[in-house]
Amino acid sequence: MAQDKSQQFATRRSTLRIALAGAVSLGAPWLAHARNSVGNITMWKTPNCGCCKAWVTHLQKNGFSLVVNDVEDTAPIRLKLGMPENMGSCHTATLGDYVLEGHVPASEIRQLLREKPKGLGLAVPGMPMGSPGMEMDGTRDAYNVMLVLRDGNSRVYKTYPAIANSNAFNNLKETS
Repeated sequence: MAQDKSQQFATRRSTLRIALAGAVSLGAPWLAHARNSVGNITMWKTPNCGCCKAWVTHLQKNGFSLVVNDVEDTAPIRLKLGMPENMGSCHTATLGDYVLEGHVPASEIRQLLREKPKGLGLAVPGMPMGSPGMEMDGTRDAYNVMLVLRDGNSRVYKTYPAIANSNAFNNLKETS
């Protein structure tokens, strides 16, 4: 009988090893996806906004997954989430407990997730040319990514300087 019990334990261990190996191999693609996915963002935008679609592409290329909701007006969403009107842009998003407003670069979203500052979230007010989703001919307007605090105040989180497209400038000189 003692031998029968040891055989039963050996069989159970073998079965558990096989089951564990199977679970790991089945779970591996999901684990790989989880490692590659930076975070799940829920976004609200108007249906025909091309720059919003370009921002989605920017985030997806940087490892974020998004759920996109088309709405007629993003202002009520922004208001409900507590984002001040003066920080408004063309789309609003959430990531965990944070709110993202406008064309926030993926690098600052990653920094937000690493640092976990106390605040409502990040905003790029308006629609500055050259911000993610607003790219045009290598030109970029200077803009700030703002850390919006829960009391409605904000501070600069990251500054992006202007970049002039030298080709565009040279083309202007040639036609003058």
